[in-house]
Amino acid sequence: MLNRMTERMDFLGQALQLRAWRQQVIASNIANADTPGYVAREVDFRAALQQARAGGPAVAPALQAGQAPALALAGDDARHLRTVHSAAGVIDRSRLTYQVRTQPALDQNTVDLDQQRANFADNAVQYESTLRFINGHVKTMLAAIQGQ
Repeated sequence: MLNRMTERMDFLGQALQLRAWRQQVIASNIANADTPGYVAREVDFRAALQQARAGGPAVAPALQAGQAPALALAGDDARHLRTVHSAAGVIDRSRLTYQVRTQPALDQNTVDLDQQRANFADNAVQYESTLRFINGHVKTMLAAIQGQ
């Protein structure tokens, strides 16, 4: 019985981390909306969540332990900073896909700001609902422990 409760908490925790990572990817797309040649990215959330449910390493061990990964310099230029999702692979990088823009831009940038803003808002709502599920689950467990 206790095993089922902890498995559910583990699953919800992984889903929350995946949502946070997706939010970072979307924010990166929005931040690079005016960068010539930037190709928008998206997280294959369903596949990453299925991998997490199957017990695969969907999230890097540093984040599973609750530690914030350190930002390190990397890239083509010493002035480039690595973001959390590119530092040691928060999630399996094969889950990160490129988006194809429906209308081409002259500067070859594939970010559709309207779509990215909608994705950002949708992911934020789903992140909040996952937090509420976790909160409700913890309250239920505490009530069971206290015998209420």
